[in-house]
Amino acid sequence: MEQRDSPTAPALGVGMVGYAFMGAAHSQGWRTVGHVFDLPLRPVLAAIAGRDAHAVRAAADKHGWASAETDWRALIARDDVQLVDICTPGDSHAEIAIAALEAGKHVLCEKPLANSVAEAEAMAAAAEAARSRGQLAMVGFNYRRVPALTYARRLIAEGRLGTLRHVRVSYLQDWLVDPDFPLTWRLQREHAGSGALGDLGAHIVDLAQYLAGEVLVGVSAQMETFVRERPRLDGASLGLTASGGTQRGPVTVDDAAVFTGRLASGALATFEATRMASGRKNALRLEINGEFGSLAFDLERLNELSFHDHREPAATAGFRRIVVTEAEHPYLEGWWPPGHVLGYEHTFAHQARDLVEAIASGTDPMPSFADGLQVQRVLAAVEESAQKNAVYTPVQAVEAEVR
Repeated sequence: MEQRDSPTAPALGVGMVGYAFMGAAHSQGWRTVGHVFDLPLRPVLAAIAGRDAHAVRAAADKHGWASAETDWRALIARDDVQLVDICTPGDSHAEIAIAALEAGKHVLCEKPLANSVAEAEAMAAAAEAARSRGQLAMVGFNYRRVPALTYARRLIAEGRLGTLRHVRVSYLQDWLVDPDFPLTWRLQREHAGSGALGDLGAHIVDLAQYLAGEVLVGVSAQMETFVRERPRLDGASLGLTASGGTQRGPVTVDDAAVFTGRLASGALATFEATRMASGRKNALRLEINGEFGSLAFDLERLNELSFHDHREPAATAGFRRIVVTEAEHPYLEGWWPPGHVLGYEHTFAHQARDLVEAIASGTDPMPSFADGLQVQRVLAAVEESAQKNAVYTPVQAVEAEVR
């Protein structure tokens, strides 16, 4: 692909905190976006930060960052950084994001927004205050940027399904099935906030609300930790792989969460999030049923959307396969000819494009920190319901609408 962004476009210096799995994915997005889309600002990979000097320098060299820092505060203070991208564990999101906003930087923060409702509320308030000064903040729910799902949202907003009645979503992985998988930060509540609920459940809650165009108002949940002790970590954790030692420690988060919910319109929703579904690597699946038709999606076939129009004659009606690779489909104008499929990494380029365009135009990016707070309140209600043996638990409303 030829370079698309103009070399004369004003530079937007990006600084990233964190360099593991999500750091690599976000780096790919920032490195690629200007080669695909015509942008009003030119993203520049100014600096990346991490605590291990050798590892962060290696990450900078591998992913194309000009400089490396070992203190995120130093990264925020740099004059060549106008946007801070946070790809760290959830326990540091609030501190870094609030400091960056107060320093006059734009912020992109990975999901879930925080480890608690209180932290998310503080972040949303900081984002609201920064908005009046011209700084913007966005949460990184990248699955909104899968073209097929963006297109599904368009079809629902156009009324193609009519009044919604059911939303069902599951997100299944199997990387924790082995009881000897080590005790990484993702299995410790003080770092991760929750387990499958925050890691996978945050995605499917956001997707359900985004696609339906309305929020969850209450939930009824059950959660379980199937393996309660694991080998303590021996060495560094790289993404979802690590090695364990001989000493074992307690797992303090959930392995799985199953819950039902009610949307504001009265539509019913069902959710399942687990990292213990043997044979399922990254199986995010959803189906939405309305009075006029249905939509279905499978992340492992992410260029396809299944659509059923219930108003067609019964003799020929049924789900049809839409290959979402046409230039008219969301984000596809910058990529390949029809039928030449995209992948997981492209969602991060789409995310970067949307944020750059919002910054250039001064418009609110989506999903906002208020949207992230809404998801956090749903997750908190799920945990509260599970603690009360699945008692229906209302979700505290957020004033801003989910967009």
